[in-house]
Amino acid sequence: MFSQVKIIVLFVLIGSSTYAQTIELSGQVTDSLNNPLENANVLVMPESDEASVSFGITNKEGTYKIKLQSNQSYQLTISYLGFKPLTVALKISEETKVVRNFSLSENIDVLNEVNIAYTPPITVKKDTIIYLTDKFVTGDERKLREVLKKLPGIEVDRDGNVTANGKKVTKVMVENKAFFNGGSKLAVNNIPADAVDKVEILENYSEVAMLKGLEDSDKTAMNITLKEDKKKFVFGDIEAGGGIEDRYLMHAGLFYYSPETTLNLIGDLNNTGYKSFTFKDYMEFEGGVSKLLDDSNSISNLRNSDLSAFINNQDFKASTNQFGAINFRQSIGEATDLNGYVIASNNKTETEIESVNAYLDNENPFTETRLSQNQSNNRFLIGKITLDYEPSFEEDLAYTSFIKLSDNESDGLILTENPTQDNRVQTLNALEGLQLKQQLSYSRKLSKTHTGTLEASYIFQNEKPFTNWITDREILQDVLPLETDNLYNIQQTIRANTHSFNAIAKDYWELNNFNHLYSSLGVNLAFSDFYSQDLQQQTDGTINPFSDAGFNNDFGYNLIDTYLGLEYKFRIDRVTFKPAAYYHFYFWETGQISERATQHKGVLLPKLDIDYEINNGQSLRFKYAKNTEFPTIQNLANRYMLSSFNSVFKGNETLQNALNHRISLSYYSFSLFKKMHFNARVSYTKKESLIKNVTLLDGIDQYNSVVLFMQPENELLFFSGVSKQIHKIRYSLEAQFSYSEFYQILNAETNLNQSKDISGAVGIETVFKNYPNLLLKYKKQANIYNGLGDETRFANDNILVELSYDFLNDFIFKTDYDYDFYRNNSADIKNRFDNLNATLFYQKEDQPWGFELSVSNAFDTKFKQSNSFSSFLISDTKTYVLPRIIMFKVIYKL
Repeated sequence: MFSQVKIIVLFVLIGSSTYAQTIELSGQVTDSLNNPLENANVLVMPESDEASVSFGITNKEGTYKIKLQSNQSYQLTISYLGFKPLTVALKISEETKVVRNFSLSENIDVLNEVNIAYTPPITVKKDTIIYLTDKFVTGDERKLREVLKKLPGIEVDRDGNVTANGKKVTKVMVENKAFFNGGSKLAVNNIPADAVDKVEILENYSEVAMLKGLEDSDKTAMNITLKEDKKKFVFGDIEAGGGIEDRYLMHAGLFYYSPETTLNLIGDLNNTGYKSFTFKDYMEFEGGVSKLLDDSNSISNLRNSDLSAFINNQDFKASTNQFGAINFRQSIGEATDLNGYVIASNNKTETEIESVNAYLDNENPFTETRLSQNQSNNRFLIGKITLDYEPSFEEDLAYTSFIKLSDNESDGLILTENPTQDNRVQTLNALEGLQLKQQLSYSRKLSKTHTGTLEASYIFQNEKPFTNWITDREILQDVLPLETDNLYNIQQTIRANTHSFNAIAKDYWELNNFNHLYSSLGVNLAFSDFYSQDLQQQTDGTINPFSDAGFNNDFGYNLIDTYLGLEYKFRIDRVTFKPAAYYHFYFWETGQISERATQHKGVLLPKLDIDYEINNGQSLRFKYAKNTEFPTIQNLANRYMLSSFNSVFKGNETLQNALNHRISLSYYSFSLFKKMHFNARVSYTKKESLIKNVTLLDGIDQYNSVVLFMQPENELLFFSGVSKQIHKIRYSLEAQFSYSEFYQILNAETNLNQSKDISGAVGIETVFKNYPNLLLKYKKQANIYNGLGDETRFANDNILVELSYDFLNDFIFKTDYDYDFYRNNSADIKNRFDNLNATLFYQKEDQPWGFELSVSNAFDTKFKQSNSFSSFLISDTKTYVLPRIIMFKVIYKL
């Protein structure tokens, strides 16, 4: 295997070295009076496909530099706002440097914009880059994903995440309107490639146009402009397929666009393991509060959602998915838009996991082997509707209503073997959930120097988890008051609901162009109830309640947070400073059955942001913030409740808020001229106080509680990544390091533990237009864990190879290969995992019908291996995966 990789690497390196000599083209762009023109666009288009498109922007002196290939002919176009574009032909010989100066003439017919018949493939403005996609694609692309991967400076990973010029795209729009929730996955995997006219990258994006330059946004958005014949048209595709062992797949992506109405339909039905909706997607679709409400740095979630546990699984032995989504937009007059989406999912999975668990008991460390099998059925419905009213640039109103319904069930089996006791436990889980959110946002230009915003939201959340453990042996004997029976049937019922209201009013005062003063007034209210009941149902139907043993909660938790915030933003040359302080006054009340207690305190939370804009493509950012976090209601509920068949938990009603300090320094550099971007970030977190688990370990049985821990803990994170394109080959290098010191409170002893995670990756990707394209990436990772005087080491090597080849005009072949070599050096465990997927697609040009043959997990690999660790447990895990699947699909393009 490694010899094959070496051959591939050698092939790529030799290929890169055979390119023609690189020539540097430079010069100056001026107006007719010989004044330099800053930020003029210089675009060089090759006349042959052998050379790459090159692009540059002039600096303050009006100079530019562009690297070209020798012995090539080019069309050079220079454009600048208010001037006539200039296009000249260039023939580059074998000189090492070529100097060309240009003078532009004013366009007296245009005052505010450049109006030219010729549209360049790339247009760069201050915060915007526009790609004319037809200049970069071959016509063989099927989805937006393939289009984006051919645009300079844009990358798309396997999960559908888009990076533009080294920055992650956080919102995707079509015709300046959010595509579903704005996440990139649905967009890149469903929008047909032939519908895309332009791709716009919008840096420092703000949801409200008038707040751009006021609020600190480092978000990057992507807007897709459709071709004229797709702006009032139905388009999309429908797929249907079948395979051996009764495999099936159906997919539909249908789109209707008009200037007034937009309608998108996406549907999936399959048993091939493809999940249209993952845990990450769920988090994106949560319908969270806006950035203004987040700025208050106040209350964390007071109730941990149980739904995430049902949809977090990514590896399974079997999976059936039913997924449907509809997204719509309707213009109601010139100033009003109504938009929303509805998403429904029904997912059935089977999982199997084998674990070897090393318990770090202070006196008697031991090892447990565990087999966990599970069948789950997860159903949920998410809906969101928003009314946008924007009568002018100086006023913006939005009202959003969000609903989420969930109904989930699972049936599992756990087999455990350990020195103290072997056990067989059957588990049954169910969850019904409801979440409602209402949000109002209003922004208005109050005067020439004042802009005001007001936001308010109301959230109601209700969840009803139910868990049933069935075993023929007693469990947790030291705390559970079980009655002797042939079969122990233990049940847990939970009822949890939260009402929360958040509001903030903010004034942006522009003292002058270089000094701003922002003031905020806000309130957060949360009223939560938590009920838990654990009991034994005996074989004869008798109920054995556990309340006399300290179980069963009926707990209330009310938290009121009022705060004032002041921010001063000023700029000196290229450096922007923003010191800020928020003063919070907290009042909270807790109650268990008839007991009530109240507490209050004030907390000052300072912040400091410093941004140094070195130039248009380089920036340095420093951030400091003091943060506070309040405990969840489960951590406060002070009576016992079961966590699992071998774990019981008791909260602590005396808990207060935790505090931490976080410092980060990040550097960003991007150059279209060099086709290179570089990111580096280092962050340090000091936990001044934290909510810490306290564990009493008896065999595999865990008795857990929580305390407010006052000994500081530290965490250091570092990440660096660089990407550089040389001709048609893109090289990438990544490095990551994390180090943390944390305390473990186990069996009444407090010990300091350490963990280190070191990883590095190197990648090579070709971006040929008419030749096969190859991606090769190697990643090495090492984990070192020190606890109770013992050191545990894990290592993993991963190789990823992807190949895409368009041949004979109508065929597209794609394959990807994953190889993992996993090692638990401390236990002398080694395992190799590899996976091969391949597809062959055929479609004649201008024909609606297409055909695809595919295979996934071609080697029929059974499982993959990983590790994890906590303060007292190190786990080595085998996760079983889907078997080999061979499919034949028919695709019809509308």
